[in-house]
Amino acid sequence: MFENYPFTVAERFIRYVQIDTQSDPGSKSYPSTEKQKDLSRLLVKELQEMGVTDASLDEYGYVYATIPASTDKQVPVICFCSHVDTAPDCSGKGVKPIVHRDYDGGDIILPDDPSQVISPREHPYLQEKKGEDIITAAGTTLLGADDKAGVAIIMDMAHFLLQHPECRHGKIRLLFTPDEEIGRGVDRLDMDRLGAEFAYTLDAGERGAFEDETFSADGVKITFHGISAHPGYAKDKLVNAIKVAGTFLDSLPKDEWSPETTEGRYGFVHPVRISGLAEKVVVEFIIRDFITARLAAYEEHLRNKVEDALAVFPGASADFEVVEQYRNMKEVLDLHPRVSDYAVEAMERAGITVQRGSARGGTDGSRLSFMGLPCPNIFTGEMAFHGKHEYVSIQDMQKSVETIVHLACIWEERSPNEI
Repeated sequence: MFENYPFTVAERFIRYVQIDTQSDPGSKSYPSTEKQKDLSRLLVKELQEMGVTDASLDEYGYVYATIPASTDKQVPVICFCSHVDTAPDCSGKGVKPIVHRDYDGGDIILPDDPSQVISPREHPYLQEKKGEDIITAAGTTLLGADDKAGVAIIMDMAHFLLQHPECRHGKIRLLFTPDEEIGRGVDRLDMDRLGAEFAYTLDAGERGAFEDETFSADGVKITFHGISAHPGYAKDKLVNAIKVAGTFLDSLPKDEWSPETTEGRYGFVHPVRISGLAEKVVVEFIIRDFITARLAAYEEHLRNKVEDALAVFPGASADFEVVEQYRNMKEVLDLHPRVSDYAVEAMERAGITVQRGSARGGTDGSRLSFMGLPCPNIFTGEMAFHGKHEYVSIQDMQKSVETIVHLACIWEERSPNEI
């Protein structure tokens, strides 16, 4: 089916990563940065040029589009989704993509900062990519493969299906979201407008990766209140909230709980932001585990640590706030096994060895699943994301295009009823 197809995914990807779409966790607007819409507008234009008549961008930065059904069967409406924003962790401005053709298996030295070296010793997956075509940035920015690889893959799938009406599929909805990297990717999504029954995000890593399980996640904000006093006359009056917060943070375990000391199926308690003055200090945490019930246990441990710190500083007090962020998608996907089964079959049809895994993080699919849209995550080839060593294989992206085309066809094949 793909023998003579001129894939467009690489050229699309190279075009998309040059558009700065970095999101901003400090912003109160939606989307958090207007520049994300620069890419979204381009996607709408390209879809319209393909013949997608309903492609549109709403005020919140969501792109909605439809590939009409090419069958008379009653097929569930499937959505393919990726996010346009890049992470705040590293600059996404002025990305200069470089294609390393027929990668030789050695170190990749990035020319704009030769101290930035992508080495197969540090990135073992690169060892499997010898002979393939690798795209990197030039050394001073991230690449943006997370998740513009997913965006380009979905766009190439749309191009393929519209060029090959003989490939039978049901109605397919395309969705491109803003602000996934800052946890707001579906905050303003119009589920009725989307109108899908099942979905797949394109936001996983190496070829064959399929994620139908994620962390469950809460956010915790602890506000320490001290007592302010002029430091020259502070004896027996001042209670320094900075010292209270420091005592609390120092009491956290040094050899467990944290991201730097856990892996596999172990969760973590991770302080991500601290701000304040002697009178008030705010410490923010992210809490993660595959078993949702463990979040409450972690949070109770944190409460106890807070109380211990307050006991050292009479007069200090604290507020403890918990916000639910997302939940393990597996709790939903286990109720709809065909969503995952069809994705696995699609990869096998594409000649890929499937690697079912659990994501130590979350995607838009985590929240979508609990919004009534079961939504696992499919590979794109994006690797070493959120930093200057980010890279992607063109061949991995092409295999992802093949996978989701097969997936669309499988949903049609498994739908026996005629309209």
